[in-house]
Amino acid sequence: MKIVISVGGSVLARELLPEKFKSYASALKELSEKNTLFIVTGGGQAARNYISVARKLGADEATCDLIGIELTRLNARLLIAAFGELAYHEPPLEYKQAKRASLGGKIVVMGGVSPGHTTDAVAAILAEYVGAELLINATSIDGVYTSDPRKNKGAKKFETMTPKQLIEVVMKTEMVAGANSPIDLLAAKVIERSNIKTIVLNGENPRNIMDAVGGKHKGTVIEK
Repeated sequence: MKIVISVGGSVLARELLPEKFKSYASALKELSEKNTLFIVTGGGQAARNYISVARKLGADEATCDLIGIELTRLNARLLIAAFGELAYHEPPLEYKQAKRASLGGKIVVMGGVSPGHTTDAVAAILAEYVGAELLINATSIDGVYTSDPRKNKGAKKFETMTPKQLIEVVMKTEMVAGANSPIDLLAAKVIERSNIKTIVLNGENPRNIMDAVGGKHKGTVIEK
């Protein structure tokens, strides 16, 4: 099975600890034995810090995006190092390269691609492009809620939902200043148009990803 995994930078590199990258590599090595894996890494706090400084220096938003992309690729390189010979030796810079890199049987790890596209969107587009059967979004919360559960204790979690419902939730969330959406709008629309089975889950423990592939998890399943 082809699986694309989006790993948020806030999960993978919150404190930039080698143990975190090692634990992810160890867990996902097992998945790669029977599956073709593509992993897209986020930038995390480090990317936000660099972007903040760039803005204060007068950089335009496209330049800020490019800076963020560089940080996502640095995280990808760290994860590649943790995988060793099992991973393709460098982060692909675009989707065609990622697909070609997978043909040798290696785990493919990449970061961002284009300004204006979050790594969630990159993962969804990549899943569409390579024909993945499953897209997993490993984030800092354990699924999709009616609103941000960190700010609203009354938020209710979806066990399952349709792509259309996901878009409705994301649009409502993104309209609230400072809110954090579990998946961005572009990614949600790509998931809808290609009907990619998607699971949003808590990625703090990479074993949760393995459980999801095996059909056991506490996240949210998105499918028609």
